[in-house]
Amino acid sequence: MKNSARYRGRFAPTPSGPLHFGSLVAALGSYLDARAANGQWLVRIEDIDPPRCPEGAASTILRQLETFGLEWDEEVMWQHARGDAYQHALDRLIQLDLAYPCSCSRKQWQGFDIYPGWCRNSICDANKPVAWRLRSDLGERPILWQDRLFGEQQFDPAELGDVVLKRKDGLWAYQLAVVVDDADQQITDVVRGLDLLDNTPWQRQLQSALQLSQPRYLHLPLVVTAEGQKLSKQNLAPALVEDEQEVRQQLFQALEALDQTPPQELASEPPATQLHWAVANWSLARLRPTAHRLTPSLRSAGD
Repeated sequence: MKNSARYRGRFAPTPSGPLHFGSLVAALGSYLDARAANGQWLVRIEDIDPPRCPEGAASTILRQLETFGLEWDEEVMWQHARGDAYQHALDRLIQLDLAYPCSCSRKQWQGFDIYPGWCRNSICDANKPVAWRLRSDLGERPILWQDRLFGEQQFDPAELGDVVLKRKDGLWAYQLAVVVDDADQQITDVVRGLDLLDNTPWQRQLQSALQLSQPRYLHLPLVVTAEGQKLSKQNLAPALVEDEQEVRQQLFQALEALDQTPPQELASEPPATQLHWAVANWSLARLRPTAHRLTPSLRSAGD
């Protein structure tokens, strides 16, 4: 079902640490796409995994967004308060026989590329804690959609495996939470990094099963190190520097990473001026589907 409402986009970081340059590029891309369409831009904090979310990290992220001039519409949504909505969706999937309890541990199926579905028809060990998995072999297959940058995409979710919807420790998993939240926030356009492209088939399968609207997708090329490694918190990417001059330079470099070819004199301007230019000149046609390699100055930022 296509959502035909006015453009509503979002940036949805996991507060596992402060934003880094790759995060800035993703946030900026989603912000510009929304504002250029005269749409709304929302922020959602995806904090459903408390062990990964140190105290204060979410506040730091929100402050960083404000420092770079990325102001959001509406109140911030916090996933930690959304358990009832996720449970309602899971209950519906169980009723449809699209979700099942699984007692298997990763160690048990470590010789397989994907979880082999041993608990699909009957739980293997009823005495063990269970996770809940999606029956990826049922429903719409294959999943087809048009990415706004990378073109036509086709995946069979069954080849990706039965993704976890709720973990054995009772915590909610990303795939279900993001689908429910995008629907409840009436998101029409998802703009995010290319590393999440292969998550889209599960999400569209869930959207179809739950009869939720399906947003358009734009997956942005990743920012990578000189060695080709994705810039991420897991590989200790340095945090954004919040000094006034550094903010201006980093924002300008993020525009360059999005292939927007900003005029060089814009680099010394404050965020509001840069963003005004960027919204007025946002062009998807300029965006190249290739990774952006960090310059030496950005690799050392924040060290």
